[in-house]
Amino acid sequence: MFELHRGRYARAQEIADEDVEINGAIGRHGLALIEAIAAGKSGAVNVLTHCNAGWLAAVDWGPATSTIYQAHDKGVPVHVWVDETRPRNQGAALTAWELGQHGVPHTVIADNTGGHLMQHGMIDAVIVGADRVTANGDVCNKIGTYLKALAAKDNGVPFYVGLPSPTIDFSLSDGRAEIPIEQRGADEVATVTGLTADGRIERVRVVPDGSAVANYAFDVTPARLVSGLITERGIIAPRRDALAAAFAQRAQTSSAAG
Repeated sequence: MFELHRGRYARAQEIADEDVEINGAIGRHGLALIEAIAAGKSGAVNVLTHCNAGWLAAVDWGPATSTIYQAHDKGVPVHVWVDETRPRNQGAALTAWELGQHGVPHTVIADNTGGHLMQHGMIDAVIVGADRVTANGDVCNKIGTYLKALAAKDNGVPFYVGLPSPTIDFSLSDGRAEIPIEQRGADEVATVTGLTADGRIERVRVVPDGSAVANYAFDVTPARLVSGLITERGIIAPRRDALAAAFAQRAQTSSAAG
């Protein structure tokens, strides 16, 4: 029994180490993007995030925030606009806390603020994570990501996705048609949980009793709205040929299985 558990712990450590290596590489590739933006402007590079794809969701770096942390650590001035990410508030509760722990300047905003900031030139780039990416570069991520991508496209703001390659599902071609979207419990939308002044965690209802509630947890951003996929093997165009070339073995394995 001891040997069995030791083997499991060893495998878990291997997985964690691999995650650190992959996310570190993602950040190193993304760093070049931040440095290029910084070279062309005065003041901090302003990055918008959505949901949480940091070290609380991964290990040490996080696929989306690795770029930000590595830029900050290298001395590149960076400021992060943090979407609150309703209804679970992962941005306000998790990403903001992470950034604060790392000393990265940041500002939490309501989810609907991003478009306004882009219109006024206050966002230089959007970097989000991904729960699933199709073979042609469609990106499934936390609900609200699609709207940020639309606003970014309209305002000429680059929209990047930081993702480890295991997130790519080469068996899928059309994210909107083939990725099932989870609907979660109504209470996540109908109520808000927060910390009171005296340190208690309380939940209050913000939707009237009797009102129907829909809670779609994710949405799909079409590849045409994505500027680039920041992976451990570099920044890749959101196209089938580019992804298949970068991750040929996985693409071939998926093709053979299909």
